[in-house]
Amino acid sequence: MTDQRSLIRQSWQANAGAWTAAVREQRIESRRLVTDAAILAAIAGGLAARVLDLGCGEGWLCRALAERGSLCVGVDASEPLVEAARQLGGGRFEVMDYDDLVNDGHALGRFDVLVCNFALLDEHVEPLLGALRERLAPAGRLLIQTVHPWVACGGQPYLDGWRLETFAAFGDSFSTPMPWFFRTLESWLALLGASGWRLCRLREPRHPQSGQPCSLLLELQAACS
Repeated sequence: MTDQRSLIRQSWQANAGAWTAAVREQRIESRRLVTDAAILAAIAGGLAARVLDLGCGEGWLCRALAERGSLCVGVDASEPLVEAARQLGGGRFEVMDYDDLVNDGHALGRFDVLVCNFALLDEHVEPLLGALRERLAPAGRLLIQTVHPWVACGGQPYLDGWRLETFAAFGDSFSTPMPWFFRTLESWLALLGASGWRLCRLREPRHPQSGQPCSLLLELQAACS
């Protein structure tokens, strides 16, 4: 585990309660107005009998999908977030990090949809992305929603590199900043191609008032499909 990955995990351990409250009280405007509905609509665009939510957090997506009839498994490296998810149910929830998914992910079975919803935060995710191809049922899909590179650049140079999320926009109850790895669109597409994925569709969900893109949403299939 890289030092930065350790810091990411520590942040989600420390901020689990604050994050759970922010999500359940719908304090995050971009999620409330745009990105939650965007990922749900993308999942609904194909078969979704079995869904794996990577970086499930406090479990909102699994709960929403369970209401629509999907069988869901949510995994997250933060034990407090997984415990919060289990308290409300909606699926099976397991504590697993990237390495666990690479080495032991076969125990989870195969899925119609794999979802990484703002969950790929580390620099070194190619081994994980490669291993995820083995978790797909025939004709299965991988959905990645992430910050939109053009917006998230925030006036800094448009170059790959580590950034720091302070969570300042989400309230003052977040105690521990989180490092995360910024990628340009070119880098995202190169990473996915090198990991054995084929891009099927690219979406840019937009804020209803400003028109600014709130996220980048990628729909992929294994390249051999």
